Amino acid sequence: MSTKYRQDAAQALAAVVKDGMIIAVGGFGLSGIPNRLITALRDSGAKNLTIVSNNMGVDGKGLGVLLENKQVAKVLASYVGENKLFAQQFLNGDLEVEFVPQGTLAERLRAGGVGVPAFYTPTGVGTPIAEGKEVMEFDGKPAILERGIVADIALVRAHQADSEGNLRYRMTSKNFNPLVAMSGKHTFAEAEEIVDGYLDPSLVETPGIFVNTLVDTDDVKDIEQRTVRPKQEA
Repeated sequence: MSTKYRQDAAQALAAVVKDGMIIAVGGFGLSGIPNRLITALRDSGAKNLTIVSNNMGVDGKGLGVLLENKQVAKVLASYVGENKLFAQQFLNGDLEVEFVPQGTLAERLRAGGVGVPAFYTPTGVGTPIAEGKEVMEFDGKPAILERGIVADIALVRAHQADSEGNLRYRMTSKNFNPLVAMSGKHTFAEAEEIVDGYLDPSLVETPGIFVNTLVDTDDVKDIEQRTVRPKQEA
């Protein structure tokens, strides 16, 4: 096993995380979220965190456990409608929230990962999203300036990894994970399967250069909203 692998996720994360850090987290709803690393972050006790993620999970699951533990001071997210505790903390003034259009969030993470400090986008022009941001015109159309996101720590979940941290994702679990992995100064990846040797380079979706620490994932795969058909009578 490579020097990137750690058996104890909680110990590995606790050695790096500090109060007040910016933490980017992969996943979409409960799909593709790094459950083991989120649990490790909760157990670290780090406070005053800024969380960058598409959403904040649901009550009691995913990133919702950090809200329950009162570890989060600010959230950058696109959608938060499934979490009642989030809404309560926001309305009570206990949580600062920066809403970011989903495509803009994706591009801000990618920009941070490739060293682009900022970019212009027409998304959000004329809405509260644009308040306080620089506006320029391109081909007669206004666009607002958005900053790239560079996270202190990034947490992602992959389907497969090799010993060098090269990653592959499974179906929709890919979502924000590759972009989050790029954005972190120190990226932790949990993987369902760590293969012997190396992944086929043509199949790698996140190169190992972006991954600093690799851990095994757990078997938890929660379903956000379970929908079943009524049982038909024989």
